[in-house]
Amino acid sequence: MRQVLVVIGGLPAVGKSTIATLLGSGTSTPYLRVDRIEQAIVEWSALSHPLGPAGYAVAHALADEQLRLGLDVIVECVNPLPLTRDAWVRTAAAAGAGILEVEVVCSEETEHRRRVEARSSDVEGLMKPAWTAVMNREYEPWGREHLVVDTTTTSAESAARLIASRMTSAKATGHLG
Repeated sequence: MRQVLVVIGGLPAVGKSTIATLLGSGTSTPYLRVDRIEQAIVEWSALSHPLGPAGYAVAHALADEQLRLGLDVIVECVNPLPLTRDAWVRTAAAAGAGILEVEVVCSEETEHRRRVEARSSDVEGLMKPAWTAVMNREYEPWGREHLVVDTTTTSAESAARLIASRMTSAKATGHLG
């Protein structure tokens, strides 16, 4: 069995962080959250939001290091474009790891908006985007097989269990969406 990189992506407020936290604690897997990385960069440097690729670059370097140590890794980020998604595939391949790509969605727009408007930030200092910013965000459809989890119909606990079971398959096969 080889190590696996689990990349959990999707628009803000669909449940990515909740699922990734449950998955990380349930599988004892290191969890890298790009929001937290970006906020730390802002707090400890002269840089400000939006950072561009800086947070992703740090996450890639940390994920690569952990994978090369033989550890599974969970990364949670918006992952909005084919360019960002392909970069995770390259990171996994460079480390000789399998990859499990997960897109988290909230298919009910009214519920998604409620979540955006009701949530508070659990990353100190990070301002969460408003509904208009979430809807106007650049986010392209996926062009390859990947696991889709709809948090309108699937609880975070069920999603974490499903992803954990797919991690086992990805460890054996190298790639499973």
